[in-house]
Amino acid sequence: MATKKIAVIVTDGVEDVELTQPRQALVEAGYQPILIGTEAGQIIHGKKGTEFNIDQSIADVNMSDFQALFIPGGYSPDHLRADQRFVDFTSEFMEKRRPIFAICHGPQLFITAGIAHGKKMTAYKTVQKDLEYAGAKVSDQAVVEDGPLITSRNPGDISEFNEAIVKYLKTIPAT
Repeated sequence: MATKKIAVIVTDGVEDVELTQPRQALVEAGYQPILIGTEAGQIIHGKKGTEFNIDQSIADVNMSDFQALFIPGGYSPDHLRADQRFVDFTSEFMEKRRPIFAICHGPQLFITAGIAHGKKMTAYKTVQKDLEYAGAKVSDQAVVEDGPLITSRNPGDISEFNEAIVKYLKTIPAT
């Protein structure tokens, strides 16, 4: 059976609009974003105080159940990369050349996973140099696409990011 589920890895400190707006764009396009955290049912808090309910635990998910991975920014990616399960989950998407969408600080997970080298991407200005040191080809643009990898810089780029991820998803069959 085809799935239109999108894995969204997230924890406390996420940049609220970098989760809410892309999630809404995905829902409107017919996709089902699933919030994945350390514990199913957990309530996490965005930087601006928005409460989010975690749908599934990272311990209970399988990459093959999802069409793509979305990593919103804020402080969340830095916390997630301290947990090897999230790093491995991200690496698996990259290894299988499955779509990964990351905004702002989201690409920090790529550095920890050792999968940034040679990839074209962008990120928040303070993360761009880290990505360069990790071997990424960084451009300071609103959206950078490198095959199934789509990255964006900050909340100001969300509309362009949303358009790019929805457009890309429509080019691939549901898994």
